[in-house]
Amino acid sequence: MAARQGSGAETPLLALVGPTAAGKTEAGISVAERLGAEIVSVDSMLVYRGMDVGTAKPTAEQRARVPHHLLDNAEPSEPFSVARYQDLARAAVAGIRSRGRRVLLVGGSALYERAVVDDLGFPGTDPDTRRDLEAEAAVVGATGLHERLAASDPAAAAKIEPGNLRRTVRALEVAELTGQPFSSFAEGWDVYEADRVRAAGIWMPAALLRTRIEERVAEMLERGWLDEVRGLVERGFGAWLTSAQAIGYAELARHLAGELTLEAAIAGTVKRTRTLARRQLAFFRRDPRIRWFEAGEAGAEPLVEDVIEHLETADG
Repeated sequence: MAARQGSGAETPLLALVGPTAAGKTEAGISVAERLGAEIVSVDSMLVYRGMDVGTAKPTAEQRARVPHHLLDNAEPSEPFSVARYQDLARAAVAGIRSRGRRVLLVGGSALYERAVVDDLGFPGTDPDTRRDLEAEAAVVGATGLHERLAASDPAAAAKIEPGNLRRTVRALEVAELTGQPFSSFAEGWDVYEADRVRAAGIWMPAALLRTRIEERVAEMLERGWLDEVRGLVERGFGAWLTSAQAIGYAELARHLAGELTLEAAIAGTVKRTRTLARRQLAFFRRDPRIRWFEAGEAGAEPLVEDVIEHLETADG
């Protein structure tokens, strides 16, 4: 999008964010209805078609209440980068604004939220370059490849654990493709321009959120999550589900393959979802533009009025 977010005639984007299972979806719909907004999802899993139950994707009824964007954009096995998301989301924002409507970002991915809000660059990828680097790692090891990164881009290497092969490969891949050090693309991450977004965050005490995660996993299974995963496996997406480590889908696919009991799959799903929620909250907490609202046992719905009051202070 050519126009700068939040400058000139552009009003700040509005956002409702927070960790998984905190109740953002229904609260976001209520907020959007009141504000005359359309919702742009900032969630890395909702872009995949056929992954509905296990991602808590807004239902057809909920989408009928408020238009949603950035849902069902790709097949599960289709590469979908944050750069592609950024292009699609910014086009959606431009379209919503051209209709005289407000934009409400809703979701749990701080990376995707910032990709829409801020001027962050996301270099492309190249399968051949990545394969070459992975082949090199097979010879020299993850630490050997990390040493190569440290020699050419010490700033990037300092922020990557030597054993984190995926991130090391990515840093070297970007350098080879762009001719610029990977660290140069991180400069904008510490800049939070206040006029780009008006954001509300939903959080819960850890014990309550753990309980809600357990309850939500159980509810998803009652709604047919296992059948959804079975259908994806039958369509040929089983290997992708496991290798991509989509939370819950990976565990249930392994259960269907006879590698895990259902109880173990459920326990693994709950554990990894809790870890995800902690990471999400930690990432969002870095952004000083977010005002936080504590949800209780009744969820986020009781917070709608306060959230609206906060978001309404945005110009326009």
